[in-house]
Amino acid sequence: MRRVVRQSKFRHVFGQAVKNDQCYDDIRVSRVTWDSAFCAVNPKFVAIIIEASGGGAFLVLPLHKTGRIDKAYPTVCGHTGPVLDIDWCPHNDQVIASGSEDCTVMVWQIPENGLVSSMSEPVVVLEGHSKRVGIITWHPTARNVLLSAGCDNQIIIWNVGTGEAMITLEDMHPDVIYNVCWNRNGSLICTACKDKSVRVIDPRKETLISANMEEPMTVNEMDTSNGVLLPFYDPDTNVVYLCGKGDSSIRYFEITEEAPYVHFLNTFATKEPQRGMGYMPKRGLDVNKCEIARFFKLHERKCEPVVMTVPRKSDLFQDDLYPDTAGPDPALEAEDWFDGKNGEPILISLKNGYVPGKNRDLKVVKKNILDNKASKNTENSTPANKSASPAPSIKSEAKLEEILKEIKSLKDLVSSQEKRIIKLEEQMSKIAI
Repeated sequence: MRRVVRQSKFRHVFGQAVKNDQCYDDIRVSRVTWDSAFCAVNPKFVAIIIEASGGGAFLVLPLHKTGRIDKAYPTVCGHTGPVLDIDWCPHNDQVIASGSEDCTVMVWQIPENGLVSSMSEPVVVLEGHSKRVGIITWHPTARNVLLSAGCDNQIIIWNVGTGEAMITLEDMHPDVIYNVCWNRNGSLICTACKDKSVRVIDPRKETLISANMEEPMTVNEMDTSNGVLLPFYDPDTNVVYLCGKGDSSIRYFEITEEAPYVHFLNTFATKEPQRGMGYMPKRGLDVNKCEIARFFKLHERKCEPVVMTVPRKSDLFQDDLYPDTAGPDPALEAEDWFDGKNGEPILISLKNGYVPGKNRDLKVVKKNILDNKASKNTENSTPANKSASPAPSIKSEAKLEEILKEIKSLKDLVSSQEKRIIKLEEQMSKIAI
C-alpha cells in the first residue's frame, strides 16, 4: 500500500545558524554545574550567565550588539554566589530576575539602551530560601508576580511590587525540584522533581491537582544521551523544541489532538555542543522571513542565534503561521491574582510587525521589611521616611548620570552631522560653480 504522508505546514521547517558577524563572541559562559538554560532573550536584549570571580554575574547585551564583546563590558553583578537562572519579565522588556547560590532572588531594571556601567544594586532583593535558588519564572499574565524554586525543595511566589513572599509551598516535594512552569493563564503550575514525579499544583489553594500520571499518552524515544533536555513549547503553532544540554542538536515535534499526538518534524544539528539555550518570544521574530522560532545557542565562548523558518514563496503576511500571540500587557495586577482572579493573555497581531511601547519603571513599595539588618534597610512604610531614605537619591543620581551621558552622546552626534552638512554644502557649491 502507498504510504500517506501526514499533512502539516511545519513539515519542512528548517533551522539555520546566522553568519559569524551576527554572533556574540568572546563571552565566558558560566561553567557552574546546573541544568538551567543560562540564557534569556526578549525583543530588546539577550542576557547570558557568565563566569565571574568573587560572586555571580550575567551579561545583558542589546540584540544589535553583535561581534566581539570586550572583556571590560559592564555586567549585572550583585550576587555573592554564582547565578543559576535568569528570566526576563514578560510585561516589561527592561526588567529581569536572577536566582543564585547565595539563596537570594534579585530583580533588576536595565536602562533602555543597555548598560553603560556595571550594575550591583537591584531594584529589590527577595529573601526567603534557605538553600540556593535554581529556578526563576515570571507569571505569564499578572504583573509583578514571580515564582522561585530552591534546593530547599520549596516554591515561593512573590509580589515583586511589595517585596513580599505571598505563597510558600513547603511540603509538596520530597526532593530537589528540577523544573517549574506556569500554564497559559497562570492559574496552575507544573513541576518536575527528582523523585521522578510530575505534579500539577494550584498554588493559591496550595493543593495538588494531579501527580504521577499512570499511563503516558504516547512515548517517543530520543537517544541514549544522558544530557538534560531543555523543552521550549510554542502554544501558537503547537510545536515543541527539545534542546539537549551538552548535545549538538535541536529536535522539534508537532503536537496534535489525535493519536499518536506527537509527530517528529526534524532535527537541526551542528558539530558544536550547546552549553545553554535562549528562546525568543514570538513578538521578537521577523514575520517577513516566515521565522517561527529563534534560539540563542551558547557555546563555550560565544552565543550563536539559530533561526527556524517555514519555506514560503509569497512575501505576504502568513496569517496561518502567525495567529494572534501573547503581547507585553498584563491581564491583571498582582493583587487581583493573589485574590483568586485569573486572566487570559492579552493577544496582539504581528501583521505589521511588533512595535515595542514605552516600558514603565518597576517601583517597589515595601509593606513589610523582609531584611532585618537595620544597617542595610531602615525605611519605614511612611512616605516621610521613604523620602528621607538614601536609596532613592542614589538611584536618581545614577539615572541622572545616565541621562547626561546620553545627552552628551546625542550632542556629539548632532555636532558631527552639522560638520558633515557644511562639508557637503561646500562640495555642492563647487559643483554648482
